[in-house]
Amino acid sequence: MSAPDAAFDLDTAVGAVGEASPLVNALTNDVTVNDVANVALHWGGLPVMSDDEREVAEMVASADACLLNMGTVSERGEAAMLAAGEAAAEHGVPVVVDPVGVGATATRNRVAERLVTELDVAIVKGNYGEVSALVGADADVRGVESVGEYADIAETAVACARRTESVVVASGEVDVVATADGAVEVRAGDPMMARVVGTGCMLGMTLATFAGALDAPERAALAGTLAFGLAGEAAANGAFGGFDGPASYRTCFMDAVAGLDDRSLDAPADRVERIAGGDGE
Repeated sequence: MSAPDAAFDLDTAVGAVGEASPLVNALTNDVTVNDVANVALHWGGLPVMSDDEREVAEMVASADACLLNMGTVSERGEAAMLAAGEAAAEHGVPVVVDPVGVGATATRNRVAERLVTELDVAIVKGNYGEVSALVGADADVRGVESVGEYADIAETAVACARRTESVVVASGEVDVVATADGAVEVRAGDPMMARVVGTGCMLGMTLATFAGALDAPERAALAGTLAFGLAGEAAANGAFGGFDGPASYRTCFMDAVAGLDDRSLDAPADRVERIAGGDGE
């Protein structure tokens, strides 16, 4: 993973998403499904939310990417996610897993374990606590929120990437994108994003949309994470209208995703920095 190259290539990556208009099938949670669908559409993708086991394999077969979000996990949902993931592997469709709330309950731990070990996963996206829980490290997950301290999150994310054989995005105040070989940190975003329910789910869908258009999962993970954070900053800076609180900020953020221009995407190289995350890195 080359951090400077990825940052330089951001406008090309975002443009490729719009040109490819990838079809993304999302099995996601009931709380944020509308925002998850809209964020894919605003990046230039085509969202579909098929989650019925009777048809999901057929839908995934025609998709360019698949998102599995276990935010409101159920027995029926678990079966559908596994069926979708198996169909994705059969047809070469990249899978993004968002293990929402893993670490909070035994059920979520079991479901997340099945998703990341039984399926061929391209990208795992979780908050610091969720990524830590996936590798058995100390994690403090309250409900679906990460509330602990994670000084070693880069090393933990690399360990998670090795264990799941995927690219890992650990989202937090500073996002970490890790492969088995090392990690980079991505400094983009705004505290207002944490005041809107569903931004984590929307990041997962963003990564799936980028994965559906770009060849390499690490490139999709890095470009999607950086672009998502820059949209949050553009909304907070008033580039897409003023806001009075979290509700109106959410509207500005959606407009920012749909309207990021070359100025917003001209991210300084220091937004992405390689950090110690692997052996000798």
